[in-house]
Amino acid sequence: MNFLAHIYLSFDDPEITLGNFFADHIRGNKYKHFPERIQKGILLHREIDTYTDAHPIAKESSKRLHKNYSHYSRVIVDIFYDHFLAKNWANYSEVPLEDYVERFYDLLEDNYAILPLSTQRMMPFLIADNWLLSYADLEGISKVLDGMNRRTKNKSRMNFAILDLEVHYEAFENEFTRFFEELITFSRHKFKSLCED
Repeated sequence: MNFLAHIYLSFDDPEITLGNFFADHIRGNKYKHFPERIQKGILLHREIDTYTDAHPIAKESSKRLHKNYSHYSRVIVDIFYDHFLAKNWANYSEVPLEDYVERFYDLLEDNYAILPLSTQRMMPFLIADNWLLSYADLEGISKVLDGMNRRTKNKSRMNFAILDLEVHYEAFENEFTRFFEELITFSRHKFKSLCED
């Protein structure tokens, strides 16, 4: 899953949220110096990713893209799913997305000193361009895909995936909705087991 989903699946716990958000910037076991709850957020992120990669519905979405985008198809599905989470946010939270996102940006700023260097470098762009809120519309997702394509030196052709999203919009949204209900249940269970240890 992409940024917004990982934040949401931290269930409003600030330290879990931080770890779950920046976990992709931590390699292997290089997380032991963080506070214990942030470590648990990193572990929760990894559990969510493992579950997502193996899930038949997520695989179904990925398969639709595989011919054109090969191994990048999973990354694209993560971005598509964040779009549907943002677009349908009111189904998952009573807090408006604008307020939820602002609260998260405040959390990052309050904890800037302990963020990994790569997260610190990314943060100004994340906030200035309001990535998380922009996921809710197709223009925002198109910009994300363009940026990801540039990061792969145009090898991924991910910028064209916005066309796939438009063509198969209903199928992707249906898959997200079915999958995300199961992911919430899985993540809540993992959250509880990690926090009870």
